[in-house]
Amino acid sequence: MPIDQYGRNINYLRISLTDACNLRCNYCMPADMKFMDEEKLLRDDEIIRLARLFAEVGTTKIRLTGGEPTLRKNLPEIVEALNAIKGIEEVAMTTNALALPDLAQRLKEAGLARVNVSLDSLNPKRFKQITRWGNLSDTLAGIEAAEKAGLPVKINAVIVKGFNDQEDVIELARMTMDKNWQVRFIEMMPLGGIGDFQKENTTYEGELIEKITQAISPPQLLDKGALDGEARMYQLEGAKGQLGFISSVSKPFCDSCNRVRLTADGKLRLCLLKDRELNLMQPVRNGADDESIKKHIMNSIWFKPWGHELDKDIYPANRLMSEIGG
Repeated sequence: MPIDQYGRNINYLRISLTDACNLRCNYCMPADMKFMDEEKLLRDDEIIRLARLFAEVGTTKIRLTGGEPTLRKNLPEIVEALNAIKGIEEVAMTTNALALPDLAQRLKEAGLARVNVSLDSLNPKRFKQITRWGNLSDTLAGIEAAEKAGLPVKINAVIVKGFNDQEDVIELARMTMDKNWQVRFIEMMPLGGIGDFQKENTTYEGELIEKITQAISPPQLLDKGALDGEARMYQLEGAKGQLGFISSVSKPFCDSCNRVRLTADGKLRLCLLKDRELNLMQPVRNGADDESIKKHIMNSIWFKPWGHELDKDIYPANRLMSEIGG
């Protein structure tokens, strides 16, 4: 098992398939974002090989991210190959859902377990403002396609002060009354070249719960506050679904963190909010054998940091969120 120096079992690998995206969300990247050339990204066979090696040292869960992972060529084939790896129990994906009308059924057949869909507003005008050019109807069509294909859906909403921290929060919370979904509110984390914007416009869990309480009813804490993945779970009275709060800034969960990230250009990032990375593409392309790469992975994971230092105004600056994989 890949154990770090603090005794945490690091069995969850998030793989970024591309840094590219077909939206330009304000909290994620600048409007004129430039993406990496394709030759700088891990090839399909390199992704599958590294995933197999991670599984051999104890990884059991993989989440595909981006950028926008559905922009990756051969995505269903990649999902199928990952599912065939011994020891991998689940392959999931985070997406903006724009391509799901064409891909959802194929991804389900390839073995994709679930999708987390980014949806920050149910107001078409505000949705376009946040994403810069997205259409709400396209994302909703993608969610419908996922459900039709039998893919369980979770909704991820990054709440940005001054953008979607008022009625949008209430409308998204109300979705759980009729839908058996998790609607998860995510505190924006400062990193990369737009860290100051992110820091100044973060809306915290306590503020959101107060808004929901005043507009609907007090959300009831579930499982005594035990985390479901990264989310602290609540439920509104009479609701079919649940509310989740991913509060990395105000209520960090570093002590239970079990994940590392493989960036699209082959770097192993040990903590989302720490700049330190280790190059895995280099040994793969230089002909290193499996055992030496696994040793490199295990040695690297041992030094996974305890957590971020946002409370000390220290935040990462070398990559934007789309370049890391969330």
